[in-house]
Amino acid sequence: MKNLLPREAWDQMQQRPETLFVDVRMEIESLYVGRPPGVENIPWYEYPDLMPDPGRFAAAVEREAGSRERPILLICRSGKRTLDAGRALVAAGFTDVAHVVHGFEGDLDEQFKRSTLNGWRHDGLPWEQM
Repeated sequence: MKNLLPREAWDQMQQRPETLFVDVRMEIESLYVGRPPGVENIPWYEYPDLMPDPGRFAAAVEREAGSRERPILLICRSGKRTLDAGRALVAAGFTDVAHVVHGFEGDLDEQFKRSTLNGWRHDGLPWEQM
C-alpha cells in the first residue's frame, strides 16, 4: 500500500481519473464533517456496531470498483482507519491501493483541534459539506 500526502492524493486523482476514491468514515461523519468532491463513501465500520468487517468492506469496494486492479485511494479522518482498510484490500487481492496520510482532518494539535497541522482541509484542497 502506498502512503500519499493530501496534495499527492489530489494529484493522483487529477492524473489518474480512473482511481476510485473511497471515504472509509461512517456516512454521517463524511456528510457532516465534510469530504473531498467525488469520493464514494464505503465505511470501514458503521454505527451501531462500530466493528470492522474486512471481508464485507473488500466486497463492497470490489462491487464499486468493478475490478481488484483498479487504483483505489482511501481517506478517513486522520489516516489511521485507512491503514487497516488498506491492509484488508491488499489481503483481498487488490493490487493498487493507497491511502491519504493525515486523512481529511489531520492530527490533533496541542489544543486537541484538528485541521490546524495537516490533512486534506488544512492543505486547502477542495471539499464539500452537507
